[in-house]
Amino acid sequence: MAFKFEKLDVWQRAMDYTDVIDGITQRLPTTERYNLVDQMNRAVTSIALNIAEGAIGQSDAEQSRFLGYAQRSLVETVACLHLVHRRRHLADHAPLREAYVQAERLFRQLVAFRASLGAAPTGVYEEVVDYDLPPPF
Repeated sequence: MAFKFEKLDVWQRAMDYTDVIDGITQRLPTTERYNLVDQMNRAVTSIALNIAEGAIGQSDAEQSRFLGYAQRSLVETVACLHLVHRRRHLADHAPLREAYVQAERLFRQLVAFRASLGAAPTGVYEEVVDYDLPPPF
């Protein structure tokens, strides 16, 4: 592997999560093609891309900023999973549950990685709370 980000476990996990979301979007109705499908694909792709882009940053603070973007994109995919569920697009909820569990793991890893950088994020942000609840689907 030639690039630093390729060695990061969090980047590899983000790539795996991309595959899970892709599997879900391929099962959605064509009526969602230019709405939910595109939104989910953009958001999930953004996770891995921001991790990679942040890995070449000039400082820990810069890398932390890009990890924050990755966290936001991840949460966006979770909100999309809720929309898929509410709109009853999938009769089988197992893929939604699996995606949700993977999202929780990836989010925790992003938070831990960001905290390990020691760069305090700027601005207003929500404290990470572990609700320890089963997936909602």
